[in-house]
Amino acid sequence: MTTPPPANPAKESPFKGKTGLARVWNALLYSVAGLKAAYRHEDAFRQEVWLAVVLIPLALWLPASGIGRALMIGSVLLVLIVELVNSAIEAAVDRISLDHHRLAKRAKDIGSAAVLIALVNVMVVWGLVLFG
Repeated sequence: MTTPPPANPAKESPFKGKTGLARVWNALLYSVAGLKAAYRHEDAFRQEVWLAVVLIPLALWLPASGIGRALMIGSVLLVLIVELVNSAIEAAVDRISLDHHRLAKRAKDIGSAAVLIALVNVMVVWGLVLFG
């Protein structure tokens, strides 16, 4: 069995193929654009950002070890990460079709469940760190 030659990224997508600092800079710009779009268009992300604005300074102020603080802040950041992925899934599903379909519903429900688990994780981590 022979291995196929490596794919040329530039032929796969016009957005692929940049290397070095140009790639890093473009990735940064795309990431900032994604954060802005999520904040502008996603109510849940906006609410979770404001929750993070309150909880992250609180984690730094409360009496906890360095590891405890890291876990508390990490759990809050995880909610934002999971919400971004959930919002991306929802946008992709909606781009494909706005028709009701059981697989589209399943994808959206699973994304929502991931956010719920991340929020439960915040409560568990904060509870264990603070009350132990």
